[in-house]
Amino acid sequence: MTKIDWMNEVENRKEALIKDTQGLLHIKSLLDEENPAPDAPLGKGVKEALDFMLNLGETDGFIPKNVGNLAGHLEFGEGKELLGILCHVDVVPEGDGWSSDPYAAEIREGKIFARGALDDKGPTMATYYAMKIVKELGLPLNKRVRMIIGTDEESDWRCVDHYFEHEEMPSLGFAPDADFPIINAEKGIADIDIIQKRAGIENTGANIEVINYTSGKRYNMVPDFAKASVVVQDNQIDTVQRFTDFLKKFELEGKSYVENGELIFEVKGISAHGMEPKKGKSAGLHLALFLSKLSLDDKAAHYFQFLAKYFFEDSRGVNLGVAYTDDISGELTINPGKLSYSPSVGGSIGLTCRYPVTNNMEDTKAKLDELLLEAGFAIEKFKDTKPHHVDEKEFLIQTLKKVYEEQTGEKAELIAIGGGTYARSLKAGVAFGPLFPGRPDIAHQKDEYIYIEDLLKATAIYAQAIYELAKAE
Repeated sequence: MTKIDWMNEVENRKEALIKDTQGLLHIKSLLDEENPAPDAPLGKGVKEALDFMLNLGETDGFIPKNVGNLAGHLEFGEGKELLGILCHVDVVPEGDGWSSDPYAAEIREGKIFARGALDDKGPTMATYYAMKIVKELGLPLNKRVRMIIGTDEESDWRCVDHYFEHEEMPSLGFAPDADFPIINAEKGIADIDIIQKRAGIENTGANIEVINYTSGKRYNMVPDFAKASVVVQDNQIDTVQRFTDFLKKFELEGKSYVENGELIFEVKGISAHGMEPKKGKSAGLHLALFLSKLSLDDKAAHYFQFLAKYFFEDSRGVNLGVAYTDDISGELTINPGKLSYSPSVGGSIGLTCRYPVTNNMEDTKAKLDELLLEAGFAIEKFKDTKPHHVDEKEFLIQTLKKVYEEQTGEKAELIAIGGGTYARSLKAGVAFGPLFPGRPDIAHQKDEYIYIEDLLKATAIYAQAIYELAKAE
C-alpha cells in the first residue's frame, strides 16, 4: 500500500479543525453541581460540550452514544477488539488575570487562547480529526476505534466510573491529555480532607480574632487567591504595616482594607497544576504564614500555625514525615488546594497527594493519621486512586514509540507524571501528548493556549497511531 502522508491529510482539513476546536472551546463546560438538570446531572455546560462532540460525530458518520448524560462515545470500524481513546470536555475554573475572554478562543501569535485549549478540548478535537482521517481514507482495520468522552475528569471521574459500569472496556488505548512522547507511569492520587479537631493552647493575650479565611476551589490547583477577615483589638495600623511588609518580602500582590468594622487581607498568588506545586505560588499558604505570626485567638492560632509548619514551602511531605521517591515516577508531592477557617467550624485543609508508583499509600496514611492525631487534626475524607504503570515491552508502547519517532524524527522517551489521566482507567493505557517536549505546560493556568502548529502535528501523530494500533494485519 502507498505510504500515507499524514501531515498532508491534516493540512487538507486545517480550517475545519481550527473552526471546530474553537466551537468546542466557546462552551463554558464547568462542573455545576448546584444547578443540575434531569439530562445534565453535572450542569448544563459540560452536557453542552458532550452534545457538541456527539452531534459532530453523528454528522460525520460515526456511531454516537450518550451514556447516562455523564459520558458518551463515537465509534467506527469493525472487529472483536476495541481501541479506546479517552478524552474529556470539562475544564477547570478559568481564574483571574486573562488577557482575553477565556472562552473566546482567540487566535494570536499562532496560538489558540482558551480555557481547555491544552487540557483537554484541543487534544480531543485533534483526536477526533485523526479518527476522521483514518475513516475517510477507508483504511482496512481489524479493531473498532472508539473515542470515549468524559465530562468529570477534573473532579471525581464519575463519568468514566459510570461509563465502564455500562460499556465494554477497550483492550488497549491512550489518552491525549498530557505530554509527548509517551507517559507509561502515572502517580497515585489521594485527595484528602483534613479538619481541625481541637483548639490550641489558650492565648490570653490574643489581640486579633479571625472571622473568616478562604483560599482555593480545587484539590488539583495551586490557589491563586486568598482572603481573610479579622477583628483587631488595638494597633490596627501596625497590623496593616506588617501585612504590607510581608507582601513586599515575598514579592506578592495583595491589599488590605476595612469593611463593616473588619480588617480584610487579600493575597494574589500564581496558579498551577497541583501535581507540581513548585510551578505556582500558593496565595493560601502565604496568607496562612502571615496570620500564623500574629497574636491570634487560640483556635485560629492552632490552625494557621499548623498550616505554616507542615505545608509552607514544603510540597514534598518532608515536614509531615511522608516524603518518598522512586526511579519510575519521582517524588511524592502535596498540594493544599482548598483551605478555609471560621470560628464556628474551625479549620479545614483539602489537599491532593500525588505519590510514586512503588509507594504504599496505606503506610503513608498511617503515618499521616498518627501525626494528625497528635496535632489535633483528623482526616475526614480520603479518596485514593492507585498508580498506573505499563511495561515498555507492550505492543501499545512499541507502536506509539514507532509512530512518534517517524512523525517527529526524535527519540520517544518514556516519562512518568504526577497528573492523572483517563489512561489509568485501562489496563493497557498510556497518556500520549499533546504537549511537545520544550513547550511550557500552561494547563490550569491563566492564558492557557495551544499552538496551532502543535495541534496539527498532534493530529497527524494520532491519525497514524490509530491506524497502526487498529490496522488489519
